[in-house]
Amino acid sequence: MPNIELEEALKIVLNSVSPNKETELIEISKARGRICSENIFAPINNPPFNRSPLDGYALNSSDTHLATSKKPVTLCVIGEVCAGATFNKKLQCGEAIRIMTGAKIPDGCDCVIAQENTNYGENVVQIYKSLKPYENFCFLGEDIKKDTTIIRKGEKLSYIHLGVLASMGIQRISVIEKVRVGLLITGDELTPLGNNLEEGKIYNSNLYLLQSRLEELSVEVTVMSPLKDHIVDVANAITMHIDDLDLLITTGGVSVGKKDIFHDVLPLLCAKQYFWRVNIKPGTPVIYWEYRKKPIISLSGNPFAALTTFELIARPLVSKLCYDPSLDLMHKKAIFKGSFTKKSATRRFLRGIFSEGEVSLPEGLLSSGALYSMTYCNCLIDIEKGSQGLLDGQNIKIILI
Repeated sequence: MPNIELEEALKIVLNSVSPNKETELIEISKARGRICSENIFAPINNPPFNRSPLDGYALNSSDTHLATSKKPVTLCVIGEVCAGATFNKKLQCGEAIRIMTGAKIPDGCDCVIAQENTNYGENVVQIYKSLKPYENFCFLGEDIKKDTTIIRKGEKLSYIHLGVLASMGIQRISVIEKVRVGLLITGDELTPLGNNLEEGKIYNSNLYLLQSRLEELSVEVTVMSPLKDHIVDVANAITMHIDDLDLLITTGGVSVGKKDIFHDVLPLLCAKQYFWRVNIKPGTPVIYWEYRKKPIISLSGNPFAALTTFELIARPLVSKLCYDPSLDLMHKKAIFKGSFTKKSATRRFLRGIFSEGEVSLPEGLLSSGALYSMTYCNCLIDIEKGSQGLLDGQNIKIILI
């Protein structure tokens, strides 16, 4: 299926896969950014006891009636309780207990007075303020009640979630297994980092560009050894790795040149091709195919073209496989600032800098082979087919990246 629209390509891609349902039990210290695979219920109350929110004196509010700084109430201090300790004697009328922040409030006490509202007495204390019942009083379970659903299946775990789990004494949690994505970069022109750059060669930037982007999306990346444009070698490498992957992404060899080998790799593997060429620029010659029931996206070798089609097609696929909607495309509207006079016979995506509702173009080259001007960009500008250019102040569509 050649030359299809982006929306049709996305529909095909997303309908061809199902979310990963495999789970694993991991330590919560390693769970940030992972997807919870089941509902989590609170095994205890939090706080697990009535506790003091401040340093002061635990007492009974009835003993503070009409207390002021000019007419203080004097109470007998019968002990002290710190966080982590307990005080087992029940408070009686006319008594107070020195208490520290986080300590369990003893029986018979219905409030805590801040030490600033006393004379800091040790054996007896003067109370300079009248208190109401349960003033400065943290109740058992007021934050989380036992058996409450604290995390729902499908939620992405943040540092707050992990703090809540720790407060419940939960050490391990069941999460969706990480999606395993393979990355294969092909091209006779590629030179590994650390080697001298021969004439006509370029360094393998796509490897580091896409590997780091995939790692940002919290998938498990398998980097396959880069290969030259050799049909059998590429086919053999894919056969060797595909069973251990959930998705394979390749770059290079997808256009119509002499070295665009994937048109020969697919029939050699008896693979199923869903589409080739999407009506967008850059990145038109993307191939989406399947081998041994595993999805494969083959992108252009030009860095910005590869990145564009990765964001537009591969990222939504990763989002579905990962069971993580936060990774999906984020569409917004913005006001264009500046000028872009180039006509677009085909739907075009430009790199852009989005801030406070406005978007502008970066300085530098905007071609599909140029990457440096992408450094400070955070969106793709979506220019419709037939556009005569963009005008300053024009309302446009963007996709955040």
